[in-house]
Amino acid sequence: MKLKTLYEWVIKQGMEMDPRGKGEVRKVLERAKEEYASLKEEEKKRFDQEKLHNPYTDTRILNGDPDKEIKTILVGIDMEVGEVLLADRLREKGKRVDLIMSHHPEGMALAGFYEVMHMQADILNKIGIPIAVAEDLLGERIKEVERKVLPLNHTRAVDVAKLLDLAFICVHTPADNCVASFLQELIDRKKPEFLGEIIELLLGLPEYQLAEKNNAGPKILIGDKHKRAGKIFVEMTGGTEGSKEVFNRLSQAGVGTIVCMHLSEEHFQKVKTEHINVIIAGHIASDALGLNLLLDALGKKERFEFITCSGFQRIKHS
Repeated sequence: MKLKTLYEWVIKQGMEMDPRGKGEVRKVLERAKEEYASLKEEEKKRFDQEKLHNPYTDTRILNGDPDKEIKTILVGIDMEVGEVLLADRLREKGKRVDLIMSHHPEGMALAGFYEVMHMQADILNKIGIPIAVAEDLLGERIKEVERKVLPLNHTRAVDVAKLLDLAFICVHTPADNCVASFLQELIDRKKPEFLGEIIELLLGLPEYQLAEKNNAGPKILIGDKHKRAGKIFVEMTGGTEGSKEVFNRLSQAGVGTIVCMHLSEEHFQKVKTEHINVIIAGHIASDALGLNLLLDALGKKERFEFITCSGFQRIKHS
């Protein structure tokens, strides 16, 4: 499969699994096209034209010929300078490496990843928060994340890949969409009543079993295994954590339990006051599950060899 084809397929799969629904995702692309059409010619030259067909600014081809044939992929959660050098070292030892695939964004995808946070407003709207409220709550948080990203030296790993002539791609939100939709569907189908039953559901999946063996398994952060879960919201996509001011609105929308990848101390202190249970599924384990689900679907199109590192193990689910 050519690199460009792989990239386009990842985007398509991300859209298929997007918790907003394909209709809302198409609207995002339509708005990007309208914005582009309204620009002056000089402004069009500076516009990121990938946005016209890719709604996920944190997913990009970072380096490599789009027509390059891809068979063997080095895959990991964080593929930074060390992992790029690992790819080159593997080539020196005679191992074929056609592509480095990172889950977390690097390069321009890292610099602009805060833009995908806008999708959280539609997700919150689906569970009962008015869209105007959701957008208002997210607005300042998105600006905060942008300010944090601005000073980063985000091209380091990409620069090394270019020097070593290594193809490089990152697939962030498409994989996160896979895990978010998969777990929400699993929970909606199994209907766990108590928090302990949610933990058991998670531990039925090999990524979380492996995490538990490494002392990084699912944990009940707020509540206990005997507490009833109520309405369960799986919050695992949309770039990074949203506004800490949203928890009041979630409780008003009837959410009793949040299942998420991680929770900052500020968010933890805020959610405690709203009497919402919180289960931390685990960041790297959840990322690995999303990436495995994405690769399962990709494997149905063409067979690849995967070399794994950086917190990721290839586990087939289908």
